[in-house]
Amino acid sequence: MKVLVATDKPFAKVAVDGIRKEIEGAGYELVLLEKYGEKSKLLSAVKDVDAIIIRSDVIDAEVLDAAKKLKIVVRAGAGYDNVDLEAATAHDVCVMNTPGQNSNAVAELAFGLMVMAVRNMYNGTSGTELKGKKLGIHAYGNVGRNVARIGKGFGMDIYAYDAYCPKDVIEADGVRAVASVEELYAMCDVVSVHIPATPETKNSINYGLVNRMPKGGLLVNTARKEVINETDLIQLMEERPDLKYMTDIMPAAHETFAAKFAGRYFSTPKKMGAQTAEANINAGIAAARQIVAFFKEGCEKFRVNKK
Repeated sequence: MKVLVATDKPFAKVAVDGIRKEIEGAGYELVLLEKYGEKSKLLSAVKDVDAIIIRSDVIDAEVLDAAKKLKIVVRAGAGYDNVDLEAATAHDVCVMNTPGQNSNAVAELAFGLMVMAVRNMYNGTSGTELKGKKLGIHAYGNVGRNVARIGKGFGMDIYAYDAYCPKDVIEADGVRAVASVEELYAMCDVVSVHIPATPETKNSINYGLVNRMPKGGLLVNTARKEVINETDLIQLMEERPDLKYMTDIMPAAHETFAAKFAGRYFSTPKKMGAQTAEANINAGIAAARQIVAFFKEGCEKFRVNKK
């Protein structure tokens, strides 16, 4: 078996060493393709591999066509919208992610953005505190659970909405489950967004939803750019100078946000939620272990595409 690590944005060396230990320890061959830049290099590298580990690298129909022996792709991270799932299924390729490995890193960044916002971007003026504020968690998955844990340490009142997570599961963590997303936004001073980008969620965070937030509301997005209706949010922030928006995914309309809402808007220069040494190592090694389990045991626990 030949396993390719295809990372235009490479893993840290310690992560690669961990991946190598798992793959070679199982008796497989490991091949590295780092900082490849041109897609042609990726197309050439995939021709004879059985498995691929990627980060934000794009695996589309063209790559799958070139990878004649490929059986599995593992995205080292939670999001997998950089993989064409339908094409993978058509090619009989299993696609997995590594949920939970980056969750604490993303959650900590969300709080870094929150503190930056309530302290007025550290501009020297008097801000506010998170303690005693109502924190709404929009989607109670792995990241949402870590946000709840950290929020309790800040002394916040924690609420969550998740259409797919049972109320008793949420409330077992000492978090108050709300019945609708509209209720979540209407009652919370801070809303932290953790929904995936799906046909149902794209542009779903819109004027009507965010306008429900109380005066001084803070919206924090460490999920996906596509879930925000940027046109609506710009209009709303023009009408409501009390609102702030902090994001880990630079909007398409970043220039407009930055020009119009100085002091109320911030975007990281690139997506940084999973950019910690710990998350880098955890996700890479998890991906390697899942590939070994797939080939040795037929384990498809983290499969995200249809068979």
